[in-house]
Amino acid sequence: MSTAEVATPMLSIEQKKRARNVGMSLIFLALVSAFFLSARPGDAGFKLVDSFTLVLPAQPFAQALAVLLGALGAIQLYRGFGKWTNVVLAFATAMFVVGFLAWATSGGSFNLTGMLQDTVTRSVPITLGAIAGILCERSGIINIAIEGQLLGGAFAGAVLGSLYGPWVGVLGAMAMGVGLSALLAVFAIRFRVDQVIVGFAINFFSLGLTSFLSQRVLTPYPEYNIVKPFTPYAVPLLSDIPVIGVALFTQTYFVYFSFFAVAATTWFMYRTRWGLRTRAIGEYPQAAGTLGIDVLKLRYRNVWLAGAIAGIGGAWWPIGTVGRFDQNITSGRGFIALAAVIFGRWHPVGALTAALVFGLAEAIQLKMSNLDTGIPSEFLLMAPYIVTLVVVAGFVGRSRAPKAAGQAYDASK
Repeated sequence: MSTAEVATPMLSIEQKKRARNVGMSLIFLALVSAFFLSARPGDAGFKLVDSFTLVLPAQPFAQALAVLLGALGAIQLYRGFGKWTNVVLAFATAMFVVGFLAWATSGGSFNLTGMLQDTVTRSVPITLGAIAGILCERSGIINIAIEGQLLGGAFAGAVLGSLYGPWVGVLGAMAMGVGLSALLAVFAIRFRVDQVIVGFAINFFSLGLTSFLSQRVLTPYPEYNIVKPFTPYAVPLLSDIPVIGVALFTQTYFVYFSFFAVAATTWFMYRTRWGLRTRAIGEYPQAAGTLGIDVLKLRYRNVWLAGAIAGIGGAWWPIGTVGRFDQNITSGRGFIALAAVIFGRWHPVGALTAALVFGLAEAIQLKMSNLDTGIPSEFLLMAPYIVTLVVVAGFVGRSRAPKAAGQAYDASK
């Protein structure tokens, strides 16, 4: 009787490379903590609630952080953390962010709860843009036009919100998003034009049109560009929870809608017939068509739905925050939403997590601009885009997109 031998799982070359990169990244963060963050003495105050401020000694914390990160990096290089690698990396990154904030705030204090609230608030357009991207790509359509849909929604929301109130502005933003997504659908689905080219064309069209109308209409008639934004709504009981209550449950309707959109998309995508068919046409459209699914019709509907959601995301700027429209107000957030789709592995919950990461980068950038850190403001403005580059570089190739994304479907074949 032969004895079966249990084979030890071997890591692929790509897995070994990633494990080494993670270890080197941890060592790099340890060196930054040791030689940069620990060079600034003083205590850092993090205000959590009105009656409590967490005080951290910046220099000792940075030194302890350097030892911790160095140890984690050495362990990762020597033997690795296996399935816990992502958890360890997330923990190490979070601790480094705390250390960086302690360095920036040493000798002073700032409202940590307010920064968390800003993180959630600023994740809204990225979350909704990412949901729009997921709906399209799960259907087999690459939606590069998220930036244009956000920008168009912002313009329509500002004008109609100024004339008829914020709720009409939201509806107008949805209509604008649907209109721009209809262009994408017609050219990509009916005429089978390259989807990436169509997406960029829509982005340039939206940027040019909104800039032209802003100069010719909104500048001479400022009454068309004054919106009364939504005020934050405190959810009873939940808003009284310390820290979390303010960050999550004292927000505008846009934040609550983004949470609802993530939950609803997740449930419908993985628990309903529509979701099963959507994923089928994004993976194997020919097989789905053979089984009787109207691939083209479903793609049209999903692209339109995605446009409506992206339009609401665009309305966040004039109706959820600043109360007006400015040229190129989205500043590339649509492309950051695409990065969130990749980071989140084409899953709504993952996209929300990615959007919160980008929102945190923006919130930190805003807080740092009010602190005497010695870092030029131009570098602080680059923070969200640097995070985008790191995310795309780290996850492209490791996340598998729907197989039929970007491929035209011919029902006659």
